[in-house]
Parts: sequence; structure tokens; C-alpha cells
Amino acid sequence: MSANPERPKARSLKPLRELWPYLSRYKGVLTLAMIALLLAAAAMLVIPMAFRDLIDRGMAAQDAATINTYFVAFLVAAALFGIFAALRLYFVTWLGERVVADLRADIYARVVRMDPTFFEVTRIGEVLSRLTTDTTLVQGIAGVNLSMTLRSIVQLIGALVLMIATSPSLAGMIVVLIPLVIFPIIAVGRKLRTLSRESQDKIADTSGLAGETLNAIQTVQAFTLEGLHTKRYSTAVEDSFRVALQRTKVRSAMSAIGTMMIFGAITFVLWQGAHRVLDKEMTGGELSQFLIYAVYVAIAAATLSEMWGEVQRAAGAMERLVELKVATPNIVAPPKPQPFPSPPLGRITFEHISFRYPSRPESLALDDLSLAIERGETVAFVGPSGAGKSTTFQLLLRFYDPASGRITIDGVDISQAKPEDVRARIGLVPQETVLFGTTARENIRYGRPNASDADIEAAARAAGADEFIRELPQGYDTHLGEKGTRLSGGQRQRIAIARALLKDPPILLLDEATSSLDAESERYVQEALERLMEHRTTLVIAHRLATILKADRIVVLDHGRIVDIGTHAQLLESNELYARLAALQFADLSGSVPATAA
Repeated sequence: MSANPERPKARSLKPLRELWPYLSRYKGVLTLAMIALLLAAAAMLVIPMAFRDLIDRGMAAQDAATINTYFVAFLVAAALFGIFAALRLYFVTWLGERVVADLRADIYARVVRMDPTFFEVTRIGEVLSRLTTDTTLVQGIAGVNLSMTLRSIVQLIGALVLMIATSPSLAGMIVVLIPLVIFPIIAVGRKLRTLSRESQDKIADTSGLAGETLNAIQTVQAFTLEGLHTKRYSTAVEDSFRVALQRTKVRSAMSAIGTMMIFGAITFVLWQGAHRVLDKEMTGGELSQFLIYAVYVAIAAATLSEMWGEVQRAAGAMERLVELKVATPNIVAPPKPQPFPSPPLGRITFEHISFRYPSRPESLALDDLSLAIERGETVAFVGPSGAGKSTTFQLLLRFYDPASGRITIDGVDISQAKPEDVRARIGLVPQETVLFGTTARENIRYGRPNASDADIEAAARAAGADEFIRELPQGYDTHLGEKGTRLSGGQRQRIAIARALLKDPPILLLDEATSSLDAESERYVQEALERLMEHRTTLVIAHRLATILKADRIVVLDHGRIVDIGTHAQLLESNELYARLAALQFADLSGSVPATAA
């Protein structure tokens, strides 16, 4: 979904139709805005009539009372115009803010439900750009710009009608000249829409690049690549600036063309009107009224030409937002989801599973894998990199569906159940613990959002995390920083274990949960893991000896296939691949490879 030259540009305003369901939710506010708009327009359109009578009746008759009456009428009309214009602005601004808030919430709700395939081809920074920059453009067209557009349309139509009533012949000239003015603006607007879409794509590219770099800032600094990434970002910013400048040139040209043609046409018509006054074909008051209406028409037309550019930009932005709004995850619940039995047992079967990652369709990640895991059993997966260990977890969590075969939990095919129900039965302790930028208490609460504080603290004690959490400045209410930067690796892992304990799932997945820890941290985490694994079906990807030795069975994977299953001692004798892996990864300090658990 990242920007590329092959992606079609916005060719119409159709994407803006997607705003109507959001606007229609607030028909009451929209109605009030329209009423205020019409009343403000009516007050404004009355002013030229009062001005005409002031000239033709008051000044011509030199009647002070009449003059005073019309000036009072001016003040009343101006006050009404100000009041209703303010109400219109309030209602449409509220509407724009509300619509964009709803739109952002809906798109975010869709994005967080997308499966990993979506994020393999979509930069997080681009998604964030669409949720911020693009929605800001749409906010304008759904709010203040919508108000200005509607006001200008009403003003244009009303002024034209009253111009015709004042002088049909002069108004006819205006009507004939309007298409000559509008068509060039529309032609330039098409170019502007294309450039607006391209500009938004470039902005998204800069956001994606910045997000990618800042998320890996320690790696960037460790390799002293600050200069390289600064140069890359500067290049992206310059590309964005170049397109934005081109868009601004086109928009400025459109504004200049529109303004010159509009006022040129009105000047020509007023020249004609001035001669009619000299020829006694119309009064000075009528010409003044016509002049004010002509100014209204000119201002309205100029505003509409300006708003046309904004509409074009909003259409391009909305097109990008619609792409996210209509994105459909590959992993969805079936029409009639099958429920899991209660209470949960934790039995798992892999039946002839074959799978290829969408981004690597040429190679099999799993090849006809079959395995049955009983309730409460601990099964470890070992094998070289790329053997398919992590893929089994990905499929069991139903982040992907297998190309063939099926996976069952407690006898239920997980493809026939709701993905949420599948994942509710599984607890995950990953190798790289993901902590959120909130407190220790709330990070643990992710395991069960409705858990009490007492339950959270009990889970932390069981995970060996209570002691170090209480030593933090605000204890459980200490903000851990983005990604838990205030904690060590072992402490982060114990928070993750506490989260899994709080969830209390029947099935537990441990993805190399201690591989990156020092010896002391590993001891603490290993003790917490042993408490977590009690009475649960546990699948382990591990490179450390302790977990492997205590597994009921060890599954050796190679190129997506099961090549052997057994205990540590059995596999050392029967499987050359396992013996080699054990020699490389499980050797103790003296270089020996233990055959059994100590």
C-alpha cells in the first residue's frame, strides 16, 4: 500500500461520497447549520435592496427620516447576518470535527484487525500519515470548507436571481460569461487533484521513513548511520516539497485565472450598466444594487474556485482513506462460527499442514506437518533457522490459514471458529516482549482487561515481578516508557509472564522466551515460566537447555517437515541434526552435551 507510480490517481470526486454516512448520523446538526446558512444568506441579500431604496428614495428625495429608516435596516440586517453566520460556523465546525473523529476511529478499528499479510506490504508510518494528515484535509471539506462552499453556492444563486430581477439583460451577460470562467478552473482543477494525491503520497513516505528510523534508533546510532538516515529523510522531504510546490503553483494559477476572469466579466457588465444609467434606462440605486449583487457573485465564484482546489485535495485524501476503510483481512470468522467446548482442555492437532508465506510463495514454510499434542503436555520445537518453528505458532494463533490441512483445538477446527475465540485460549510469551507506553499495572492488565488490582498484583508475584515493580518510583503506577525502556530485558519478560498468568489460558506459547537474557535474569524468568507452565499445554521454541530437558517431547523440524520426535536423550542417539544442534546450542561450559536432565 505504499506510494508507487503505478497506483491510480484520483479521477473523480466519488471518494467524497464516503463522507455521507458520517454526515447523515448528525442530520439534526446539519439541518441547524443549513437553517443558519439560509438565514444568514437572506440577511446578506436584503442589504442591496435597502441600499437601492436609500439612494433612489432617501437621497433622491433628501428625506432624513427615510435615510434614517434605511440605515437602521442596514444595522438590523448586519446584526442578523452576524448572528446566523456565527451559528453556521459553529455547527459546521462541530460537524467537521465530529465526522473526522468518527472516520479516524472507524479506520483505526479496521487497521488493528488486519492480519500480518497487510503489514508485510504497508508501512506503519504511512498508515499514521493517513490517519492524521489525510483526515485533516477531509476535516476541512466536512467542516469549515463545506460551510464556505454552501454559503458561496447560496450566495451565488441568490445574487444571480436578484440580479435578473434587477436587470434581466445585464444578468444575462453574467450568465453567458460564467461558463467561460468556470471551464478553465475545472480543467486546472483536474491537474491539481492529481498533484494533491501525489503530494499526500510523498508526505506518507516521509512519515514511514521517520517511523522506521526512530523505532530502530539504537541500531542506527550503534552503526553510526545518523548521517545516512538524515540524508535519506532530507531527500524524501525534498521530494515532498517539490510536489507540494508544483501543486501550489497550479493552485495559485487556478486562483489567478479565476479571479481575473470573474472580475473582468463583472467589470464589462458594469461598464454596460453605467451607460444605461446615463441613458436613463435604469436608476442609480438599481445600478448600485446590481453592483453589490455582482460583487456577491464575484466573491462567491472566487471562493468556489478556491474551494474547488480544496475539494480536489480532499478527494485525493479521501481516496487514500477509503483504501484503508475498505481493506479486508484475510483471516475472518466464518458465517456460523463453531464454539469451543467448556471448560477448555488444551488438546492441539496439526493435520497434514502445508503453508507458504504470501511474501515468499516460492518456498514451503511447513510441508505436510502432522502432530498431536495432549492436554497438559509440554512440547519443544527445535531446528535450524527457517525450519518452521515460529510458523507453527503463527498458524496456531491463526494469523494465517494453512494452504492445506487443518489445526484443531479441543476438536474444533480453528478456521471454523472466531479468531478472537482461538486467541482467547492461547497465552503468548514472545522473545521480544512488547510493552506499551503506560504503567506497569496497565501493561499486566492487557492479559485480562477487566482484572482487579488484586488479581494483577497476584499475577506479578507469581511471575517474580512484584518486588522490582514495587521498587519503581510509583510502584505499579509507574509509567514504563515507550516499549518499556525503563526496565531491563529480564524485567520486561517477567511483566509478559505476569500478563500471561493473568490471562490464565489453557494453551501457552513460549517463543525463545529466555534466549536473550543473562544468566541471573534467565534464572528468575525460568522460575516464573515453570509456575506459568503448570497444568497447561505448552509449546516451546527454545535454544536453552533447561526448557528442552523438561519437555515431554522434542519435535525436530527441518525445511518445514518433522524429521524426528523424542526426548533429549533419545534424539541425541537417533537424530544427527538434533545432536549437531545440541552440540552448537546446548553445550555446557566444559563443552560436553548432557544426555539427560540433571
